[in-house]
Amino acid sequence: MTPALDHLISRLHERGRLRVWSLVITIFGDAIVPRGGQVPLTVLQEIMGRLKVEPGALRTALSRLAADQWVTREKDGRNSLYALDEHGRHAFDLATRRIYAAGPPDWDGTWAVAIVPPGNGKDSARAAALTEAGFVEAGGGTWLRPETARSPDADAALAGMLVFRQRPLQTPPGAAGFWRVEETARAYEAFATAMSPLAKALEDGAASPLEAMAARALLIHDWRRIVLHDPGLPAALLPQGWPGDDARAIARGIYAKLARPSERWLDEAGLPPLVDPKKFAGRFGMKREPG
Repeated sequence: MTPALDHLISRLHERGRLRVWSLVITIFGDAIVPRGGQVPLTVLQEIMGRLKVEPGALRTALSRLAADQWVTREKDGRNSLYALDEHGRHAFDLATRRIYAAGPPDWDGTWAVAIVPPGNGKDSARAAALTEAGFVEAGGGTWLRPETARSPDADAALAGMLVFRQRPLQTPPGAAGFWRVEETARAYEAFATAMSPLAKALEDGAASPLEAMAARALLIHDWRRIVLHDPGLPAALLPQGWPGDDARAIARGIYAKLARPSERWLDEAGLPPLVDPKKFAGRFGMKREPG
């Protein structure tokens, strides 16, 4: 377990300048929010220390997050307590359904088609908002997305556009090509390759509580970066042999093995118990409570 974890930590630092603030957000959303949302600085320092992040880099990241209104800070004696503020919690709540989904979303074949009225020209802010909401531009100011239960709310971005929601007479094979999913496919393949040694190590033996917590943070940090750039297409639109399926199975298997020892570490660190154990147990469709 230790060599596999150390290899992933080295990989984290070798990818260029580490965005410590992003790693902090991952830990908050994955491990702290389910326990009420507040954590002592000393707990973050211990997790980050195992990930070879210097205390100074952590403090700088927390200061930046506080300045950007992602976290709040309050004193508790000599210690500091940090929590995601309303903005940060809302942003992670929107992402949670996609990060921990058991698989691609169900789909009844309905598409949303949005058309920019003539004379409106290019609007980069609208285009960015539509892209973030899962739409893709099909040309001529026309935007498309498959409508699923997980489709983000896009009412603000769609304001002033002509919008249809209906089932077409046919959906041609290769419709996923609108989204240029090749880069996402390569990211899933790289994730599976990187995480396979950790999956094998966990088959051979259990992780210690702190190593489980550190490995869980790395797993979700990598997974989150890919999933939130994935358009989240339903299975019916994905290319045959889509690597996201194998990558998700690897993520699910690793998370299931890390959940119990990492939650034990959080218990021993003095964090409050899980607010909703059943909801936590439903991550990746695991359906088994830790503990």
